[in-house]
Amino acid sequence: MSLDLATPIIYLITKGEATPANFDDASRQILEIVSVAVEEKIHLVQIREKHLTAKLLFELTTKVVKITKGSATRVLVNDRADIAAGADGVHLTSRSLSAQIIRNTFGGKLIIGASTHNIDEARSAVAGGADFIVFGPVFETPGKGAATGLSALSDVCDKLKPFPVIALGGVDKGNYRSVIYAGAKGFAAIRSLNDIDRLRAIATELRNEN
Repeated sequence: MSLDLATPIIYLITKGEATPANFDDASRQILEIVSVAVEEKIHLVQIREKHLTAKLLFELTTKVVKITKGSATRVLVNDRADIAAGADGVHLTSRSLSAQIIRNTFGGKLIIGASTHNIDEARSAVAGGADFIVFGPVFETPGKGAATGLSALSDVCDKLKPFPVIALGGVDKGNYRSVIYAGAKGFAAIRSLNDIDRLRAIATELRNEN
């Protein structure tokens, strides 16, 4: 499936804090931020809740899809193409099945995004049929290892253009322009986009610039 989205693409990734024990409260928070994302016309939302059972992940994704239905916001599920639950696609990690296997299995029905950390992983994802890649961490991010930096992002964007590369890792209101200037088609974030006020501020700023 072609990723035909206006740029810069904003990609909200949920916090990954939901568990079977806190599911009611965590899912309420996720549904609230997704509702705001729809209002602000955020392009992509990834349900990245790795600690949930398949049943609970399906339940959550179904509710998210109901909120986004008919809107400009598309929903991807982290890793679990088998639990798409009406979502638009799947986001693959470095430990997931390859983009090629997912594409061969599901054909053109799903949007496929893939996390990459170097040019070899990026090229492999593109060759396998991914619709876009996320590259990073561009800036220092807790628990994510050394930052790749803007120069590495620029190099990947240049070598793959016009393929959509989305920057990830420490991207916020103060630095998102720098990843766009480096060639990224957009940016993804967990911390800065799961805060309603910061999400609205970024979305408003971009609308006013375009």
